[in-house]
Amino acid sequence: MQCRFCKTELTHVFIDLINSPASNSFLSKEQLNEPETFYPLKIYTCHHCFLVQVDEYKKSDAIFNNEYVYFSSYSTSWLKHAKAYTEKMTERFALNKASKVIEIASNDGYLLQYFHEKNIPVLGIEPTANTAAVAQKKGIETLVDFFGVRLAGELAAKNIFADLLLGNNVLAHVPDINDFVGGMKIVLAPQGVITMEFPHLMQLIDNNQFDTIYHEHFSYLSFGTVQKIFASQGLELFDVEEISTHGGSLRIYAKHKEDTSKEVTGNVSALLKKEADKGLNNPEYYNGFQPKALKVKIGLIEFLINCKKAGKKVAAYGAAAKGNTLLNYCGIKNDLIDYVVDANPHKQNKWLPASHIPVVNEDHLKNDQPDYIIILPWNLKDEITQQLSYIKQWGGQFIVPIPQLQVIQ
Repeated sequence: MQCRFCKTELTHVFIDLINSPASNSFLSKEQLNEPETFYPLKIYTCHHCFLVQVDEYKKSDAIFNNEYVYFSSYSTSWLKHAKAYTEKMTERFALNKASKVIEIASNDGYLLQYFHEKNIPVLGIEPTANTAAVAQKKGIETLVDFFGVRLAGELAAKNIFADLLLGNNVLAHVPDINDFVGGMKIVLAPQGVITMEFPHLMQLIDNNQFDTIYHEHFSYLSFGTVQKIFASQGLELFDVEEISTHGGSLRIYAKHKEDTSKEVTGNVSALLKKEADKGLNNPEYYNGFQPKALKVKIGLIEFLINCKKAGKKVAAYGAAAKGNTLLNYCGIKNDLIDYVVDANPHKQNKWLPASHIPVVNEDHLKNDQPDYIIILPWNLKDEITQQLSYIKQWGGQFIVPIPQLQVIQ
């Protein structure tokens, strides 16, 4: 296997999470008795460019199919984040009705709806037809397609260029990152701005966020590596912010290398130095991650077995992709966790892949009154603990498994 950026042969394993089905391949009742397809989930580090990446077994066209179950609008905190982003970008880059905002992986229109409300022209690009249909019902023009050089060329031929080109949590999802970034170069207006948000590899390693590894994430990104990837396509990073979403993410700002209208801020050199000081440019930094994941696995299994011995009822909240990685790596099934609650009706009345844990609505939780609720999307723990604060009425407690198992009183 070669590095998907620099084509160096990959020999250094970052972590091996064994085998797992695609994280969002939820099951119907009829599928419970049918065979499931498992794929290796082994992650490598390129010791040349330090791109951390999955061995590509699961193809993107099989993951992002017409029945994709992730809808961004079911998280209130994520909607708040999207609205704040809209306000900030509109003010900073003086966007107006003469501007064009294009979002790659626009999902159900969770973000573009806020630009649309300001009468700023928008275009969504989204490969999953069912989520795109929801955006289109909101009046948001959406192309159902994968983004890359081909599509960017088609847009440019129609004189469609982005003054603001954005993508939240998509850069890690693309199998051909060179083609993806090359496409952004083509469709960006001469003085346009690109912003991309993605989980920061440094946070993943330092905070033991191994459950954010799954087949939809082809790459795990540091700022230094992303700078190299963008530079290879004629794009320059001129600003960066460290933000709290998804357990610690980066928001990068890019422009055409030849665009002299924007100065490179001190944030760029500061973050490069921070990563260098941490050791992200040193192969040794990437060693020792496997034992940290194993420690979480053993701790969670022991906790659940002890609960079962004591006759305690355990449920989970949030049928998130990261939750499926955790459960499947730990080998946890529906005999240790009774069910998982999720607000997304597209996931309800289905079962998690491999673990076969049923997904139910919140009313089930209220009626059942479990002793413990494991928060699988730990990045939303504040939102979830506030939403479910009523479990304290029956003595229920929250469990957060990452970075280590803890009980939230």
